[in-house]
Amino acid sequence: MSYRGRFAPTPSGPLHFGSLVAALASWLDARANGGEWLVRIDDLDPPREVPGAADAILLQLEQFGLVWDGSVRYQSQHHEAYQGAVEQLLADHHAFYCTLTRKQLTALNHNHPGISAAAPGSDDASVRLAVPDSELCFDDGIQGRVCNNLHQDGGAFVIRRRDGLFGYQLACALDDANDVITHVLRGADLIDSTLRQRWLLECLGRPAPLYAHLPVVTDGRDTKLSKSGGSEALAPARASQLLSAALHCMGLQPPKDLQGAPPASLLEWGKLHYPEHHWPPGRQQPLPTSLS
Repeated sequence: MSYRGRFAPTPSGPLHFGSLVAALASWLDARANGGEWLVRIDDLDPPREVPGAADAILLQLEQFGLVWDGSVRYQSQHHEAYQGAVEQLLADHHAFYCTLTRKQLTALNHNHPGISAAAPGSDDASVRLAVPDSELCFDDGIQGRVCNNLHQDGGAFVIRRRDGLFGYQLACALDDANDVITHVLRGADLIDSTLRQRWLLECLGRPAPLYAHLPVVTDGRDTKLSKSGGSEALAPARASQLLSAALHCMGLQPPKDLQGAPPASLLEWGKLHYPEHHWPPGRQQPLPTSLS
């Protein structure tokens, strides 16, 4: 199957430098492999959305030369597909209704006991996916072998909330499957989500993409750059500097004659040299000194 990658930001604010590294890496991986690169807006949780953020993100990607293939996907347009998956998982006894409150889960040390806590379906119930009490593993393209016992790390997880909103793990995994995504390149902070999403797709009988998780960029104090943490939004006037720094995070060193070059030139150079790249080891790396 030909390569299909994707970038899936949430519209909770504009992109920052950490977002740029993830988007650029995903874009380069797709282009260097002659594949497609899709953009999906994960607008699944209206209370967390910032008005205008989705359009601002798309504009930022265009300003930095990261042009996508086809039309933009929006999770808010696929509720019917998510509901169908929830019903299938319930019918196949992989999922169950649950009425445990946050207070009750806190008393359980935030580790859900599983199907033993199942309740009759009602308007006041969430739907959770049962997980096995055994180690699940996958081979990450950057981090190597990754394993975890999900039953001992949070337990059964929500796929539809009490308020009717669908869970991130369900929507993300199902969208990747329905869009025939073959490769997912994203931050190492999402490795635990990958194990849950792979398990969910296995329960649905759907193939999972190949995954690779980048070391996340930190502020130098081991704090991940994030929208909620107030990280600075990407400034198009600094596109050349920011793209050069993002390439540096990927182990690529643009030549001096490309300093100040337009985004298209830096991206073309990155595409040609990407196969020679090497990822820095580990799951975190500090912000480049040129930006700190």
